[in-house]
Amino acid sequence: MASPEYHRIRDIIASRLVHSDRPVNVEKFRANQDATARALPNQVVGSTVDAAGVPAEMQTPAGATDENLIVYFHGGGYVGGSIASHRNLTGHLALHSGCRVLSVEYRLAPEHPHPAPVNDAVTSYNWAVDQGYDPGKIALAGDSAGGGLTAACLLALRDQQIELPAAAMMISPWLDMSFTGETMVTNEAHDSSISAIGMPTMRDLFLGSASIDDPLASPLEANLEGLPPLLIQVGDEEVLLSDSERFTEKATAAGVDVELRVWPEMFHVWHACVGLFQEAADAIDEMVEFVRPRIKL
Repeated sequence: MASPEYHRIRDIIASRLVHSDRPVNVEKFRANQDATARALPNQVVGSTVDAAGVPAEMQTPAGATDENLIVYFHGGGYVGGSIASHRNLTGHLALHSGCRVLSVEYRLAPEHPHPAPVNDAVTSYNWAVDQGYDPGKIALAGDSAGGGLTAACLLALRDQQIELPAAAMMISPWLDMSFTGETMVTNEAHDSSISAIGMPTMRDLFLGSASIDDPLASPLEANLEGLPPLLIQVGDEEVLLSDSERFTEKATAAGVDVELRVWPEMFHVWHACVGLFQEAADAIDEMVEFVRPRIKL
């Protein structure tokens, strides 16, 4: 059973959720995302870097080695989110793992629709390799849209015949632009963070003129052969639960080593609440347990 602190925060989030298909006020949406920002943990130092033209922040915990790296793509529906909005999550991932995290500020829609985020993700990864990081000691990670971007980045790297990272982790990933998952309907009344009603408006801003079944926008449509080991974490109350379940089935059938962890009662990207309730810290620790042996931490 989830902790009382979790239920208190879940109720606050649910009270603010709007079930509407109205056009997105992009400026307000971005401001609301950044309004929830919390600082890096005291033991983690952030430094701005230019990742071959892509803004990013290297978040370094005390005692981190120079060899390992987690490249992180924030969520926000491809329309919002930032390094700042995710510092608490990424900073604790760095702190718990003892590994540097490169938090990437990829371009956002509608100013920069698909495939701009994918191109920036690939660029940031290639920059890390050019800095001397061995792909065998790099992992990718991301939440929500950033989880989908993690999968898309892997696919783009594979298709460009670029050496893949050792592993990837996806938190509550958005993987299907067609919204055909069963839980888009069955969990609509239970998801405290996302309304399926409003997601098509976000999708349309992101896709621009791109096809709805472009595999780099909708990784569930892709051939998944050759991807590295994957961890997918998702809450059982999420409208996006079916995205993770179907992606896991397809990846497993393609011979990919994939672990799906469905957390009971959890809402979308509960990890962002680390420091507020225990389940968020536990989920980050699960990520660390998965990635540590794979990038030789």
